Amino acid sequence: MSTSGHWIHDLDPVLLHLWGDRGVTYYGLAYVLGFVFGLMIHRQLRRHGRNPLTQEQEDTALFAMMIGVLGGARLGYVILYALPETLRDPLFLFQVWKGGMSSHGGFIGVLIACWYVARKSRLTLVEFGDIAAPLVPMGFFLGRIANFINGELWGNVSNVSWAVVFPRSAPGMPLDMIPARHPSQLYEALLEGAVLLAFMQWRVWRTDAQKHPGRISGEFLLLYAVFRIFCEQFREPDAALILGLSRGVFYSLFLVAGGVWLILRSRRAVRSAVWEEYAAAPRAPVPARGRAARRTGKR
Repeated sequence: MSTSGHWIHDLDPVLLHLWGDRGVTYYGLAYVLGFVFGLMIHRQLRRHGRNPLTQEQEDTALFAMMIGVLGGARLGYVILYALPETLRDPLFLFQVWKGGMSSHGGFIGVLIACWYVARKSRLTLVEFGDIAAPLVPMGFFLGRIANFINGELWGNVSNVSWAVVFPRSAPGMPLDMIPARHPSQLYEALLEGAVLLAFMQWRVWRTDAQKHPGRISGEFLLLYAVFRIFCEQFREPDAALILGLSRGVFYSLFLVAGGVWLILRSRRAVRSAVWEEYAAAPRAPVPARGRAARRTGKR
């Protein structure tokens, strides 16, 4: 604890040391677990008649999404946040161990991946977006938790009782002189991750939102942007401002516009022939599992 009574961040970002400071990091683990969770939910959607992709198309989608997320997030960070540094040293693009992934760049990468998979599966872009959107918030949740463990992307200086002293925010300064800050990474994990995940799952499983192509995607973009803009008020900007706004806020305004447009468009949108054929096809009832199986006497 610091003299101000705040906890001093001392977490090791490396979960398993293999050689020196290199090894299995929490950030890398977050990506792996995020993809595993996405695959599990994707298959549950198909199992319950809410995902028209075949097994082969699903495998293609998973691979494309992995490339889209990782490539888009890295390129997005390099272009949107570290372009001068990259121009001075082009190899910085590949130095991922130094950190640097952008959620907004990840959005662009995912959009390209969605377009590719939608074209292969004969779905529209927004229809595949509606399938993919509910899978993304878990990645945000795990990624922001990893950001906190890494002691990066900290918040503004604060005296709230739960504020944290991040030594990396002032390298070389005595710990007792480093001001405590909002743990904004955890705010983002809660809103952009847990809350958005719960809302997306509710929309997919408990409503008819999938019958209106683009609605789930639009709500995802809109809510993410609103949550991100809110959390940015507690987060210290990690790059120069644009028109007086942090880059997180500035780029999120485009997501707000896109989300609103998709929601309005979904009022008149109709599902593709592939979706309609899939929805009309007869399918065997899903076997009961767990408690439901015990209540019905099935095993």
